[in-house]
Amino acid sequence: MAEVVVVGAGVGGLAVAARLAAGGHRVTVCERAPEVGGKLGLLTRDGFRFDTGPSLVTMPQVFADFFRETGDPLESVLDLVPLDPIAHYRFGDGTELDSCADPYEFRRRIDDAFGGGAGSDWAAFWTRAERIWDATYQPFLASTLDGPRTLARYTTRIPDLLTIAPGRSLRALARSYLRDPRLRQFVERYATYTGSDPRKAPAALASVPYAELRYGGWYLRGGLRRLAEALQARCEEHGVKIRTSTEVTRILANGTGANGVQLADGSHLPADVVVANADAAHVYSDLITVPSAARRLRATTPSLSGFVLLLGVRGRTPGLAHHTVLFPPGKYDAEFDDVFGDPGRPVPDPTLYLSVPDDPDVRPEGHEAWFVLVNAARHGVGKGAVDWRTPGLAERYADLLVEKLAHRGHDLEGRILFREIRTPADLEARTHAVGGAIYGTSSNGASAAFLRPANRSPVPGLFLVGGSSHPGGGLPLVTLSAQTVAGLIGPA
Repeated sequence: MAEVVVVGAGVGGLAVAARLAAGGHRVTVCERAPEVGGKLGLLTRDGFRFDTGPSLVTMPQVFADFFRETGDPLESVLDLVPLDPIAHYRFGDGTELDSCADPYEFRRRIDDAFGGGAGSDWAAFWTRAERIWDATYQPFLASTLDGPRTLARYTTRIPDLLTIAPGRSLRALARSYLRDPRLRQFVERYATYTGSDPRKAPAALASVPYAELRYGGWYLRGGLRRLAEALQARCEEHGVKIRTSTEVTRILANGTGANGVQLADGSHLPADVVVANADAAHVYSDLITVPSAARRLRATTPSLSGFVLLLGVRGRTPGLAHHTVLFPPGKYDAEFDDVFGDPGRPVPDPTLYLSVPDDPDVRPEGHEAWFVLVNAARHGVGKGAVDWRTPGLAERYADLLVEKLAHRGHDLEGRILFREIRTPADLEARTHAVGGAIYGTSSNGASAAFLRPANRSPVPGLFLVGGSSHPGGGLPLVTLSAQTVAGLIGPA
């Protein structure tokens, strides 16, 4: 039996804590915030309940595995609701498309929306995306990856290597299959799910739309915050000690490896194993000194961040989907030029992502809780950054986004009861994600998606879990990360 300290109570931290405790270890979780959940945040106001982070569950089998392997099954804990459409898309020319998990129905919808053989093009792309998924899931998502040497060993598998096309971008792959520019834009949107630029992200990210459309999009009744609550309950069932409002300021190590943590009050917690569920750049720059790891992270492109509006809206909107994506009428490239530019800047005409659950648990009767997200440059100075604390900037940008909503068919004049703003600077302050970069590093580059910080640290006894480490961001991948780390540590 090992004494384990988990730094951070995000989804990855809670999931690995529950798994390790179920395996017989003594586990303590230290969370600097007054509540658990990390980026899976919650805002309540005037009878409204807003998820401030993820708004969609994909790959539900990952969560089913977690709950089954640690206790009561998923269906006894959470009310998971399938969505159709997964999202409603409105393109710059007014064309509309509803995505769904039935591949034959989705192909029909594509043909109806675009014509010109777009459905056949999609079928060919879908086949390639399925092959990419099959080639990458086990070695790159469900297994540990210990840096370039692991990737080099994989290059000997020539058929799989040809399938994932490591030298091609997601944009190049989409253009080789899809003639309709709107369908290409639909595919390129998925690069942002890893905080990346589709012009630079690898073709292997075709696995992202494949996973969403193959396994469906799901909602947790009551909001996705219910997942954090269920993870906390599962930890407590196995005796995990969860200490909120407890900030770790240093991971301690001696000549043999990690041996505990130092807290903000100056006290120490001894440990045989430390698991860091924190941004990897913060871990290696602030919590423990590992110069080589810190240098590698500084050499990467940070992921994009997000600017969020939470709107309490009077009345109901007929025909509004749970998720809506509103593309701008101009060139899509301009958005990525602004987000990753030198310096970055607030995107003047961004893609708007809306999440408006038709769920009485999250809104007063007759009203709607709107979550509005746009891609944003991270907080800070320099390339790909904006000083989001500039006086008046956030309010002016929020006004602009409300105007853009009106221009794209959702005029909320007279209906907004209140609004709350969350900038990349707010995300950084709340979660220690450097610059508010949602996914740590981006996948911009041929191998970047496969060379995120490894779960096994160079420091013996120290492991990394969560969206900034392998295999990446997003709820299912973070949960897979916890499974991998628990496997590396092993049972008591």
